[in-house]
Amino acid sequence: MIPSTLASVVYGLIAAVTWGAGDFSGGIATRRAPVNMVLLLSQVIGIALFMALALVSNEPLPAMVDVAWSAAAGVCGMVGLVSLYRAMSIGQMGAVAPVSGVVSAALPAIAYALTHGLPTPVVLLGFILALAGVWFVSKSGSANTVVAGRATSLFLALLSGVGFGSFLIMIAQAQHGSVYWPLAVARAASLLAVLGWSVYKRAIHLPPRNAIVPIIAAGVMDGGGNLFFLLSAHAGRLDIAGVLSSLYPATTVILALTLLRERLIRSQAVGIALALIAIPLISLP
Repeated sequence: MIPSTLASVVYGLIAAVTWGAGDFSGGIATRRAPVNMVLLLSQVIGIALFMALALVSNEPLPAMVDVAWSAAAGVCGMVGLVSLYRAMSIGQMGAVAPVSGVVSAALPAIAYALTHGLPTPVVLLGFILALAGVWFVSKSGSANTVVAGRATSLFLALLSGVGFGSFLIMIAQAQHGSVYWPLAVARAASLLAVLGWSVYKRAIHLPPRNAIVPIIAAGVMDGGGNLFFLLSAHAGRLDIAGVLSSLYPATTVILALTLLRERLIRSQAVGIALALIAIPLISLP
């Protein structure tokens, strides 16, 4: 029992690091290229990666029920990515990522509570801190960001959290004997969704050269985060895997502060701190 729990923790933390780096890279890419093109190319990279791993490892094809869960998860994950990348393109990464992380951590915790009983007082404290963090992050002040833009980025951050949280719940339903194929199916569903939207909007064109490297990094890192989350969920409990992997905003915040020199007003800093404190509390047993 201890080895599997330890593996779940390690995989969850690795997922947080890779997802955070992927979101940072995606945020950079969407400032240089349209969101739909960033998503299209990053999904193609993910599909190629997971199909190669599945073929090399000779992993058996998943059952139809797992295909259905994986496809639904892929669509939800795409909603999360579109919302997050759009929020990052118009707002501060350091303020957007924690809000998304809190919501994405809360949904698996709620799902676990519905199937295993009400949350503990510690979890309830996490929810209170999370709501307070969202409120502080959404406050206006002396920052240069326009209030209307901040409100839009906050809404998109919340929506991305719902998409990611739903992805975590659904992809974890795939059978434990299959890892790569469910993720490949999820990426394929995501690709079809964003491709259909791009064709409908007639918005398919090559991204600029300076967006290629961030797009590749986003595809590889996001795919790695998906893989390590699924390994974490299979090794342990969904709520533990969900909360640890949802620590990814810490990585995004650190990268944004150090590489982009982003500056936050005091109320936003308080909100981010509360959100980051809330994430590990939300899913504690």
